[in-house]
Amino acid sequence: MKWSRVLTVVAAVGSCTAAKSYRYDRKNIRKYDKVSPSLDEVQKQAAVAKTNQWTSSVPGKAFDRFVVIWLENTDFDKAAGQQDMQWLAQHGITLTNYWALTHPSQPNYLASVGGDYFALDDDRFIQVPENVSSIVDLLDTKQITWAEYQEDQPYTGFLGYNFSNQETYASAYVRKHNPLVLFDSVTSNEDRLANIKNFTEFYRDLKDKSLPQYMIITPNMTNDGHDTNIKVAGEWSRSFLEPLLKDEYFMNNTLVLLTFDENDTYPTKNVVFSILLGGAVPEKLRGTEDHTYYDHYSQLSSVEANWDLPSLGRHDATANVFEPLAKIASIRNDEVETTYKFNNYTYLGYFNDRSISFPAPNITLINKNGKGVLESIREKWEKEYYNQVERNYFTSTTTTITPGSSPTVVVDRPASDSPVTESGSSSIRPTGTVAQDEKGTLTNPSPSVTFTGHAPALVAPIDKLVLLALLGYFLN
Repeated sequence: MKWSRVLTVVAAVGSCTAAKSYRYDRKNIRKYDKVSPSLDEVQKQAAVAKTNQWTSSVPGKAFDRFVVIWLENTDFDKAAGQQDMQWLAQHGITLTNYWALTHPSQPNYLASVGGDYFALDDDRFIQVPENVSSIVDLLDTKQITWAEYQEDQPYTGFLGYNFSNQETYASAYVRKHNPLVLFDSVTSNEDRLANIKNFTEFYRDLKDKSLPQYMIITPNMTNDGHDTNIKVAGEWSRSFLEPLLKDEYFMNNTLVLLTFDENDTYPTKNVVFSILLGGAVPEKLRGTEDHTYYDHYSQLSSVEANWDLPSLGRHDATANVFEPLAKIASIRNDEVETTYKFNNYTYLGYFNDRSISFPAPNITLINKNGKGVLESIREKWEKEYYNQVERNYFTSTTTTITPGSSPTVVVDRPASDSPVTESGSSSIRPTGTVAQDEKGTLTNPSPSVTFTGHAPALVAPIDKLVLLALLGYFLN
């Protein structure tokens, strides 16, 4: 079967009884002008680029520094079987039930700092509007320093789509693996942009003992395994982390999450091999496994819980917190049923349909550490939130589908990062679509169809025979 993007309408009355596919028109996606500077332009900008070097010491409940290191596109078993990954696992806690959110790469990175991927379903050049907040806004409330370190990024604050190795011409830095530059609220702010750094700056900050308290680290397209394999990614991970795990300054009450953006076999469950490392991991827990359900939103919820921060009003508010922190903070994590969960498709929304408005955050949410939504977010979005609710615009954050409700619209993902050429469109519009005319005036949405949340699963229990019947339907 050749996979393609389709809208699958699934009846949700007790159990799944029928399914029908509709292609959606790729002409309707939101499009942006790609930034692709010439080498001369890159060199000129590099000469004047501003770089911040800053640190702070805001104490956390379980750790004082959080570092996430991203690797690429590997199935759980392959990563778990690689010898360097096994070595690292002996020095930390293996998270056996950590899930990516969708496919391909970029929406997973986006969601990890924004609390949603806003229906993004590819790696194209995108921009998140300036009024949309990220983890940066939360950290700034307590002056918790932060930075990104991107291997082979040509200079601090680079906004280009990619940058190749100038000696081998291999793909090196890519924007799709740099989550914070996707946000206009970061790129429009010169001071914030000065924190989007490369590995040269990482080693300088390490040497000067000026590392920030929140870090995103992304190796290049060779070392992260994207253009190579798990052997290369594993060897790089150990070579990068082994000296750091012996560095007293780096290790001191630091929590490191080593994770993968997504698995490699798209039709299977999107569980990714992940390890918690660092000085914040108790000695007695090193070499152990944690079977708690987590996903990329757990990065946000754990940072919020650790420093007692408010939320973004999105999936960060409800995501499970890393268990060592949860115990210290007296947080009870949720048990998540994963029998029919796959996280290998997206939903119909802002980035894949330009007629759909940007979803307001749910300003009524309380996060795992008992805080509400950041006040500046509430003030900015309160009117729009209630406006969308009044028009039955239910985002993935606010909607709960139960048996007997309307059908569910699901967008299946293709089994590769490659573009898919499609034609035709569906007349079906999900509840929550605030339609706009050519002048941008809001019109009434259709009340007949709704959609579920991040990487939605089938909304009602489905037995194996029904699943097999559905599979046969699509194969025929």
